[in-house]
Amino acid sequence: MKIHWFGHSAFQLISQQGTVILIDPYGKFLGYRMPKVKADIVAVTHDHKDHSQIQVAEGPYELINQPGHFSVRGVEIQGVATYHDNVEGAKRGNNIIFVFTVDGLRICHAGDLGHALNARQLEQIGRVDVLMTPVGGKATLDGTGAAAVMKQLQPAVAIPMHYSTKALGLLGRLFFAKADKFLQAAGQPVNVVEELVITSETLAGQRGVYTLQYEPS
Repeated sequence: MKIHWFGHSAFQLISQQGTVILIDPYGKFLGYRMPKVKADIVAVTHDHKDHSQIQVAEGPYELINQPGHFSVRGVEIQGVATYHDNVEGAKRGNNIIFVFTVDGLRICHAGDLGHALNARQLEQIGRVDVLMTPVGGKATLDGTGAAAVMKQLQPAVAIPMHYSTKALGLLGRLFFAKADKFLQAAGQPVNVVEELVITSETLAGQRGVYTLQYEPS
């Protein structure tokens, strides 16, 4: 599987069979620019504009934007209801954590998660091999909170998202924290890559935290 990061919370997963999954497309956001992406599956964790710009996806594709279980093109998808804040959605509404089972791997995208997970949510999520988690604080988990959720889920690989990078303009850099606090709190080896290529066979040897590089479109 290939995992590519478009910046913010947008990811592209490409299976060994060529199935393309696009998660949380944004179009334009602060300093980020996202290209048109041909996709078979588009998953949207919540309807905020920086996560739901599905017009960048070229289809035909299947849109998944609800909790529940779905099976599309050989990919099993579990959507788990969570919240965008730590007051059961009272401030920022709902959020969906998606777990994609593909190529023998379980890839978990936490969306704009804003709280620690309860026992029921952990049971619904199940085993996680690769975790994408927000770490920038303000509107989501901060670095310390993200590291705590990482410890709850025990993934082999963790990828931070939704944090300040050099590509963001001044407003973005002021609003989001950097990933540093998460990288320190995670207590795992940190690898910097342009794109993560991973399989069920190589997973054990790739344990750690990976920061993916944003490349302007």
